[in-house]
This record gives sequence, C-alpha cells and structure tokens, in this order.
Amino acid sequence: MSTLPILTSLFALSGLMVLAWTFLLKRRQLGHVDMLWALAIAGQAVCYAVLSDGWGPRRFALALLASIWALRLSFHLARRLGRDGEDGRYLAMEAAAGERAPMFFLGFFQLQALAAWLFAIPFASLVLDAEPGWRIWEVLALGVWIISLLGNGLADRQLDRWRGNPSNHGKTCRAGLWNWSRHPNYFFEWLLWCSYPIAAIGTPYFILNVGIAALMLIMVTKVSGIPFTEQQALRSRGDDYRTYQETTSPFFPTPPRNVTDHPSR
Repeated sequence: MSTLPILTSLFALSGLMVLAWTFLLKRRQLGHVDMLWALAIAGQAVCYAVLSDGWGPRRFALALLASIWALRLSFHLARRLGRDGEDGRYLAMEAAAGERAPMFFLGFFQLQALAAWLFAIPFASLVLDAEPGWRIWEVLALGVWIISLLGNGLADRQLDRWRGNPSNHGKTCRAGLWNWSRHPNYFFEWLLWCSYPIAAIGTPYFILNVGIAALMLIMVTKVSGIPFTEQQALRSRGDDYRTYQETTSPFFPTPPRNVTDHPSR
C-alpha cells in the first residue's frame, strides 16, 4: 500500500466534516460528531486493510477490531444523546463562542477530521506486516484490547444505572469503577490504544504507535476529554463534584482517598 490512500483519507475526512458541520449545526446536534469521529476511524481501518498487501488474517482482524470498537462507542453515544439531548460540553462551547460559534465549530470539526486521521495510523501501519502467523506480542495486545473494551463497557453501564435512578439526580456517580477514577471510561479508552504499540513491538512501526498512544493520553487528559467534562460537571453538580475531585483519582484507577486527609482548597 502506497502513501496515497493515507493522504487521500485526510482530504476525504476534511470534506466529510464540512458536510457534517453544515448538517449538525442547523439541528444543534453537534455532539453527534463524536459518533462520526469513531466511525471515520473504523472506515479508514477497513479501507487500509482492503488496500494493503499484508498478511490476510492480520488485516481482517485489525479491521474487525476497529469496527467493533467504533460500533460499541457509537451505539453508546447514540443512546446517551437520545436520552439526554445535546451534550452539555458542546452547548457550553457554543455559548462561549457566541456569534462566532459557526466558524468556531467549523474549525473544531476540522480538528476532529485531523484527529480521526491520526488515530487511524496504527491500523495503516499494522496492516502492512506481511509476516504470516501471530506473534506473542500480538496475542498480548489482543488481551489488553479486550480488557480495555470490557472495562469501558462496564464503566458505561455503571454510569447508566446510576443516572437511571431518579434519586441520584444532581449527584456524582461513585459506583464501581467511578469510585476509583473520575474518568474510568477515558482511562480504558486510552488503554485500548496502548494495545497497538504492543502489537507493533518488533516492527518498524513501534515508535510511531507509541506516539499515537501518547497523543491519545494528551487528548483525553489535557485537551478535549477530561477538561471539558470536568468543567461541565462543576457547572451542573457544584460542591458535590468538588468533593468528588478531592477523594477520587482523576484518571488512573486508585483507591479513593479520605476527604479529611485532603481538605478543600
């Protein structure tokens, strides 16, 4: 596979996000871009698998894994948006941008296109491997991938059950994994992307995939994940969430702290 399909996909994603911006902005359904982002990554993975001349079973497995991940995430987001309406993070960004909101979101959607392109690179690199047979690192990577997907699904179900109880309205979920991490969904999402550099050990693409996993960590902890989610949580839950911040790890799951050991600042 030449570099042409990889470069072409970037321009195709840019055009796709312009169309999505036009459609979703009119309907004030900007949160749906997260679903499109996941499906765009899976679509690229499938295309790269088809166009590559690497070992067939490996190409098929990577396309399948990307599709399972994207469909699970998209289904979860569709259910949440259907139940709760527009994502509060996007409403807050729209309010902050004011009259500049349309152009702000045009730029934001283009950044989503770039992110979808970058996070499909692990698939573009791994499908090139023509060596037949499964390496031990690939088996280990699959184990990490499965644990990550199951952990993410468990975190989502625990949060959905919490929100489904009317008595919990306005309170912060501390059930299960959410008592060990304020964002277990983001943690397991990042862990899933760590499976790709593991699979790339011993190949020329190991460092490249480490870089993508590191970029995912930065994105969820510093850019578009935790910062916006925490700002929205503070707006909607106030002091209850501030107490949660004092007692619970922001990302990596660890036992909850005693609030008396960490007084409010």
